[in-house]
Amino acid sequence: MKTIVITGASKGIGFETALSLLEQDINVVAIARSTDQLKQLKSEASSPNLTLITADVTNAEDLKKIIAEIEDIGMVDGLINNAGMVLNKPFSETTSKEWKAVFDVNFFAPVHLIKLMKPFFRKDSHIVNISSMGGFQGSDKFSGLSAYSTAKGALAILSECLSTEFSSSRIAVNCLCLGAVQTKMLEKAFPGYQAPVQPNEMGSFISDFVLNAHRFMNGKVIPVSLNNPE
Repeated sequence: MKTIVITGASKGIGFETALSLLEQDINVVAIARSTDQLKQLKSEASSPNLTLITADVTNAEDLKKIIAEIEDIGMVDGLINNAGMVLNKPFSETTSKEWKAVFDVNFFAPVHLIKLMKPFFRKDSHIVNISSMGGFQGSDKFSGLSAYSTAKGALAILSECLSTEFSSSRIAVNCLCLGAVQTKMLEKAFPGYQAPVQPNEMGSFISDFVLNAHRFMNGKVIPVSLNNPE
């Protein structure tokens, strides 16, 4: 039975991706900051194949806790770096502290987690980094998302670089640049905006992608959007 680790699993896309994986009899290690929302995931899943880890992926001590749990579990087959933070604020008003916070969640957390988890990936495993259409070169950009889009763009480039470095270990790395999905994070950043895709639809797509796409592609930055920009 395969084991997939997913961050940001307590709500939205991460929550639905975890449910979709569990429905396919996959062992899921669900990581999020909210214990209560992770318990909700466990309640809805009703599956024995779920491990919950309450942790902040930007916190060094919490990362150690995650790795300690994974050591107990053993080898894993995939990682979905889904945890994210969006900031809708004009560039001229965005502070250095806010830039750092956005990069800590969207870029540096995946950097540190991938580095720590690398010894635990089986051959033919798959790392999927969740970026955004804002981080996809050539896409139109929403005003106010300079920090968020730049961090997600860096994650896309990291994915390409790691696919080359990890190829000898037979670890595939791909990046999905998602268009707008009707999540609470989107609603908070853009009140009143109606996205064309629901979280459960995207969760189903991502679960299939992490399980199967690495047999056909590696080092790809893929736009997943019904329109342009999002």
